[in-house]
Amino acid sequence: MKYILLIHHEEALDENERQHLLKESVQLANQLHEKGQYLDAAPLQPTSETKSVVVRNGKRLVTDGPFAETREQIGGYFLIDAKDLDEAIDIAARLPPARIGTVEVRPVTEVEGLPKV
Repeated sequence: MKYILLIHHEEALDENERQHLLKESVQLANQLHEKGQYLDAAPLQPTSETKSVVVRNGKRLVTDGPFAETREQIGGYFLIDAKDLDEAIDIAARLPPARIGTVEVRPVTEVEGLPKV
């Protein structure tokens, strides 16, 4: 089953810490790939680059910033294949950013008819 691991943390990391976490995350991604569990992963640009879009009564409204203003923001994601929720949680706990923030584990719903990547 597919799970998305949404990584939440404060954006105020120094560049050395950011690079260290990225290096460790790449290593974990490669380990998961060897086991056939890695599907995709990426860090996200800072919230200063974010736009939120809503459409109400046929009118589009674009605002700066993320949907929710909180100290912790979504900083990236891992898309994995795990046999069950327990295995997905075990993998989430191995993500380096879990040490400084929160990793949200959410099952992905397969939708028939979507293009395969």
